[in-house]
Amino acid sequence: MNLVIEKMLEKYQPKTAIEYENGLKEIIQQIALLGLSRAKFFDKAAFYGGTALRILHGLQRFSEDLDFTLLNKNPDFKLNSYFSAVQTELKAFGFEVQVEEINKKSILNIESAFIKADTKMHLLTIKSAEKIVKHIQHGQKLRIKFEINVDPPLTFETDIHSVLEPTLHTVKCLQLPDLFAGKIHALLFRKWKHRIKGRDYYDFLWYLGRRIPIRLDYLKENMVMGEMLKKEEPLTVPYIVKLLKNKFSITDFETAKIDVLPYIKDPRELELWSKELFTEMADRVTVIPS
Repeated sequence: MNLVIEKMLEKYQPKTAIEYENGLKEIIQQIALLGLSRAKFFDKAAFYGGTALRILHGLQRFSEDLDFTLLNKNPDFKLNSYFSAVQTELKAFGFEVQVEEINKKSILNIESAFIKADTKMHLLTIKSAEKIVKHIQHGQKLRIKFEINVDPPLTFETDIHSVLEPTLHTVKCLQLPDLFAGKIHALLFRKWKHRIKGRDYYDFLWYLGRRIPIRLDYLKENMVMGEMLKKEEPLTVPYIVKLLKNKFSITDFETAKIDVLPYIKDPRELELWSKELFTEMADRVTVIPS
């Protein structure tokens, strides 16, 4: 095993197969970000979503996907033009990689509402050395989804983050108030039919615990683009709180717990989850002052 990868894996102290898988996925995500950074991808795009929160801000849960937004609308943007850089970087660390393009129409019902037909997606399939994958189920491949919004809402701000692993590079990411706004939008309007993404609820509490406000303009633009709000309609904190409380009143929190359990180390974090808890937390949502 590559010594850098071995050192990175050590920090997770994995004991079970799922802990090894989560750790390896995150290492691969970090190498992919390094490849994208070296290919100047972040001159045109920014990182967002749960994995951004995990890698750049220390969220205590694992995340599966790599989500990006263009800095300017461009329906002709080609995400696959950057995959050779990602493949090269992963190969240098001992990972064999294949990239599969996915028909974007097939995933509309299971992705965030603000990632619609303007989404371009590829799936990175990793087959690594035997020494690395011996802890994973036989024949199983690690899959990481890359997705970019080529027609995004643009009322966000970005920061540049310096990242030390696997080696020094920089990543452009949406600021925390925009990340929180996007999370609230996903929590309220994610099109998962009857499934509940407990990870959204976990992240919601994470933001509140750090007193992160939301950028109201970014949430509103997401809602307008998703046809959840008319452009001329105002968006206020009381209305957001009302939407959240309505959502929490119909949420099965036992099912939400089941969704998030594989991605966290300590199940005790979920013991207090209830409709009452989240309803109370909704009143703590704040926005950046105008």
